Amino acid sequence: MPASELPPPLPPETRTVGQLIAETIRFYQGSFWAVLPLGLSLAAVEQVNAGQATRVQTLVLAAAAPLMTASFVRACSLVGGAPWSWTAFALGVLIFLPVPFLMLVYALPAVAWLAFVGLAVPAAVVERLRFRDALVRGRRLGAVDYVHALRGLAAIAIVFALTKFVLALLLKDQADVAVRTSLFLADLVLSPMLYVGGALLYVDQAARVDSRQRPGRKRDADLHPSVDPVDPGRADAAVEPRPAAGGQP
Repeated sequence: MPASELPPPLPPETRTVGQLIAETIRFYQGSFWAVLPLGLSLAAVEQVNAGQATRVQTLVLAAAAPLMTASFVRACSLVGGAPWSWTAFALGVLIFLPVPFLMLVYALPAVAWLAFVGLAVPAAVVERLRFRDALVRGRRLGAVDYVHALRGLAAIAIVFALTKFVLALLLKDQADVAVRTSLFLADLVLSPMLYVGGALLYVDQAARVDSRQRPGRKRDADLHPSVDPVDPGRADAAVEPRPAAGGQP
């Protein structure tokens, strides 16, 4: 189907996880050279962690919290069209620090934590909030549709991991480059999706909050009444008595 015949995307307040990923890719394509440097943070961390024990990898990732946060804050600035925010940076470092240790248990707890409070970072960038206000706003954004936030971040992480695996194999086998170089290139090109996707998830959740606060909304605004009104001056045709046969009462 030609692009001109494709249906328009859903508005952010009803956007699905699939459309969140599609919008992430679309934004990346439209701002490729501005977004690409965001991948340097994770690419550098992965190069340091290559071949290291799990405990060392956890400590390295925790130490890289400022670097990872800087990429996310920059992504929020690009998506939201807002300037850099040091409040968002400080908040993001604090929020990211538990992530490497949660990942020791499993990846899902880390994603669940970020879905719950991580949107405080784009809120601080776009809405220019102070530290405490941004934290409260982030929790509210995460809770308004937590299932969408959790599924959205999890889906973006899965797409990144699978695509990285395939791309690394292609670079290694077809381009005949070293394994570390192929992993670096894969992280550099693909990891910006993580940051851009998180910034776009803020747009979704903020729209959901606004739609629930919009005045004049009624749950049954578009529904017909379950029982039709009956004209008080007319007997119900279904129970109205009829004359008896033969004219008898």
